[in-house]
Amino acid sequence: MGVLIAAQNREFGHMIAAPFSRTLPSLLDEQAFLGGQRIAVIANDHEYSYADLARRSRQLASALRARGVRRGERIGILLSNRIEWLEICFGASAAGATIVPISTWSKEQELEFILQDAGIRTLFTLPQLGKEDFAGLLRNLVPEAHQNRSVGEWRSERLPLLRNLVLVSAQGGTPGMGWSRYEDLFMDAAAITETLAPGDGPSATDDAFILYTSGSTNKPKAVPLAHFGLIENGFNIGERQGLEPQDRVLAAIPLFWAYGAANALPATFSHASTLVLQERFEAAGALALIERHRCTSIYTLPGMTTALIRHPTFNPKRTRSLRTGLTIGNPQDVVNAATVLGASRICNIYGSSETYGNCCVTPSSWPLDRRSSCQGPPLPGVSIRLTDVKTGAPAKSGSSGLIEVHGYLMGGYLGHSAVQNAEVFTADGWYRSGDMGQFSAEGDIIFMGRNSEMIKRSGINISPADVEDILMQHRSVAEAGVVGAPDLEKGEEIVAFVVAVAGASITAEELFAHCRSVASQYKVPDRIEFRDGLPASATGKLLRQPLKQEALNLRKRPLQGISNDA
Repeated sequence: MGVLIAAQNREFGHMIAAPFSRTLPSLLDEQAFLGGQRIAVIANDHEYSYADLARRSRQLASALRARGVRRGERIGILLSNRIEWLEICFGASAAGATIVPISTWSKEQELEFILQDAGIRTLFTLPQLGKEDFAGLLRNLVPEAHQNRSVGEWRSERLPLLRNLVLVSAQGGTPGMGWSRYEDLFMDAAAITETLAPGDGPSATDDAFILYTSGSTNKPKAVPLAHFGLIENGFNIGERQGLEPQDRVLAAIPLFWAYGAANALPATFSHASTLVLQERFEAAGALALIERHRCTSIYTLPGMTTALIRHPTFNPKRTRSLRTGLTIGNPQDVVNAATVLGASRICNIYGSSETYGNCCVTPSSWPLDRRSSCQGPPLPGVSIRLTDVKTGAPAKSGSSGLIEVHGYLMGGYLGHSAVQNAEVFTADGWYRSGDMGQFSAEGDIIFMGRNSEMIKRSGINISPADVEDILMQHRSVAEAGVVGAPDLEKGEEIVAFVVAVAGASITAEELFAHCRSVASQYKVPDRIEFRDGLPASATGKLLRQPLKQEALNLRKRPLQGISNDA
């Protein structure tokens, strides 16, 4: 099986044998057996070998089984990027449980929804992280665990399925008598040395993760991902990067996100590489980690790349160890990551939580101009097709269309979001992404943006990302965000919000002239507004909805000399 999967990647210039394991805990055991002293994780400047991580995870699995955890039980992880996140992930999986990673940006209402919707029985959490007081949130949600009731004796009125709260902290006591301490679980735990009997331990087709992802609805969607898909698709993502056992992969992106749990983690571990964790992204610390540990691969985003290269301490010498990695964004974002940050063979990607993190990745061996201009061919085992927005029929050759995906896909949303399954899957089993794209002459997918974000100007569909890339090709532009605004004559006009490079002096007239010189007239913005910053999510993704509202508000004001009158 490993040879067959590896053979599919030969055309892209890289081949390594795929692991035989098809569950996350068996993958860890396999790597520990083949090279136990190889470093698996660097966290908080401590090194942990594959053997270390496997031993601790097996001990935790034994402790959880002794406390009644069984196959299919939901285990919540409310932690930053720490070694304990991985110990719990692999340990609870070995006990047969399903992991529910929870965002550390969650507020009380969001946390309550996920705990209830996922049916979490055991929650591992930090007492606090930055300004977030998780112990305080849980005191409000589960007051019973903070009263004079010991572990196992309390029962929550608001969250009746929740039975255990485990504090992951090296300092201080627990917030209440009903809490357990993480390290106490290891006191009498012996590592499970034998694989659990079929039906007790995890199966390849069991859900390894249930990821909660934001979307078009007001509640996050529950995305289940199976063990085998994480390993197989993750291995193929690592192959496109050209990962080898000696690589060190910086993961400053959160593990609770699909980019971390369904991408960086399985891609790294399926190649016996080293995962270098930053607890929360911060540019100075990330630069220090790259330099100190000589990271060769990086998982980044446009906002992260910009923060790194604009940091006062940035110097290309500090990041010269970088070679490959993954990023998203417009062509200029990819070029910046490759030529300025220094990850010369970085890959451009397309995908979502529902498609196991990625379904398309550009091979790292391709020329940069090709990698920056598309999101690559589908990964092995994945197929892409485009359909007409209005009719649903196959899109005409050379035309844009809605992206539909087949292959490595979630089985269907769970919990509250399960009602959406009939809408997101076609009758023949393809996933409707809601994204617009087109195929290049070589057959590579070119992501154009969300269908809801496409600008329809004078009858022409315009990708906001295309216009953003045009703007960012100007040396004085650091960031750009483009949206459409209603217009009586054109249907929609193009409104661009621009952040200038620090210290640069630039006018809207200069940018209009630049756009006219490098792009078709229909892609030239109708209006340009300068800002000190652009709205972004906690993970650095541009938020267009606030910009669309601002563009609507601008329609009520005079243009003040910033329109494109050409």
